[in-house]
Amino acid sequence: MRILISNDDGVTAPGIAALHNALAEVAQCTVIAPDQDRSGCGSALTIDRPLHPNVLENGFISVNGTPTDCIHLGINGLLPDVPDVVVSGINLGANLGDDVIYSGTVAAALEGRFLGGVSYAFSLASRQPEHLATAAWFARLMLAAHGRLGLAPRTVLNVNVPGLPLAQIKGIRLTRLGHRARAAAPKLVVDPRGKPGYWIAAAGDAEDGGSGTDFHAVMQGYVSVTPLQLDRTFHPAFDTLGGWLEALH
Repeated sequence: MRILISNDDGVTAPGIAALHNALAEVAQCTVIAPDQDRSGCGSALTIDRPLHPNVLENGFISVNGTPTDCIHLGINGLLPDVPDVVVSGINLGANLGDDVIYSGTVAAALEGRFLGGVSYAFSLASRQPEHLATAAWFARLMLAAHGRLGLAPRTVLNVNVPGLPLAQIKGIRLTRLGHRARAAAPKLVVDPRGKPGYWIAAAGDAEDGGSGTDFHAVMQGYVSVTPLQLDRTFHPAFDTLGGWLEALH
């Protein structure tokens, strides 16, 4: 199995090294990742300038672009062989609920949909790397069993691992996305020349974080696994919306 690995924390981030080391035990792995932290860039694709891959001393490939750029290049000709599966992470910080809209970690996995199979996004629910080994252990466990996974094409498994020692993890739960409350107001700052600017504030707290959600599972000490697909069509709205549109004629 050939695995293409990326992230949004950057090619030198400790999470991607931990992920590569773990998955290299079960597959042939190639790393293509942004040359700097691109957290929060979502599925942005660079179309206003060329991208320049650069092979580092450790064999990882650095790209002056986004996580989506990295996977796009990796599955469309940069590599001599097309990968079998895309794996993204390990992100420092959870990607729960609405986070998946903005997450470059999840976006990299979503770009892997063009391979027609299942992709993975792994996040550690901590900003500190202390328990990256825990998330790496679960990544290796899941990818070792990838061949037995029967899911619809273009599915992404969004995996969030509590920031705990492996022995303290209670298990794995299948979850749905929760929802966050509205974020706090951006913070106004003024530079030395008097020009105002704004820092985006932290994401809102869980507003829908009850039993069955990814928020709840991680808070209870469980690994959360949420299946995602790109199709965000709100199918139950068709009947109501159809009647409304008909009335416009």
